[in-house]
Amino acid sequence: MTSTVDAAEIAKFQAMAAEWWDPNGKFKPLHMLGPCRLDYITTQIAGEFDRDLDDAAPFSGLRLLDIGCGGGLLSEPMARLGATVVGVDAAGDSIPVAQAHAAQSGLAIDYRHTSAEALIEAGEPPFDVILNMEVVEHVADPLAYLTACQRLLRPGGLMICSTINRNPKSYLVAIVGAERVMRWLPRGTHDWAKFITPDELFALLQEAGMEPVDRTGLVFDPVTWSWSLSERDLSVNYVTASVKPV
Repeated sequence: MTSTVDAAEIAKFQAMAAEWWDPNGKFKPLHMLGPCRLDYITTQIAGEFDRDLDDAAPFSGLRLLDIGCGGGLLSEPMARLGATVVGVDAAGDSIPVAQAHAAQSGLAIDYRHTSAEALIEAGEPPFDVILNMEVVEHVADPLAYLTACQRLLRPGGLMICSTINRNPKSYLVAIVGAERVMRWLPRGTHDWAKFITPDELFALLQEAGMEPVDRTGLVFDPVTWSWSLSERDLSVNYVTASVKPV
């Protein structure tokens, strides 16, 4: 298969790999966003697979792929909730960081320096859940990439995919605000032209063989300095859930 990995995009994250677990470093926005993302992810998985989040290990028996796992910010909580987690990233420098932190945390997570296409070619068994967070805006071919992810899901499997909307507001917030004013991220981390609107992402997911079932905004409040979920405001960051037909 043709790889959808964009070498220029990967180089950006290679340069920041050592800072994944620094809450005040270059990945500060993801640390701040973490609780909000986890709320959405756990609710969607629990609803789709009829799991009780009050159980000690509600995701026990579920095989989960965290693609674009970085340092493991989402892989670790999924493992703590009982899922069998495979975390993959095309930025190889992130994998040792993720492995070391998981070992320190006493978590067994299968981290690999690879891509969705390579997993397919290697005959990887299908997953119940794929977390595809803040990746699709960094790949060379979004449709080919999402199609590869769909092939890695079992029928009835769930994919959660987040990205950034493309409009004047997202340029001001994600590019000007986050990179130039707040300096949360190095300049050039994001390319506004590669942002994807919610309607475009739904269409891509459908063309890739998925059935979109939800889309929700992730909204930052500069007054309370916190993130929240919104059914109405998808103007900048947003997350979707889609299911592979049985």
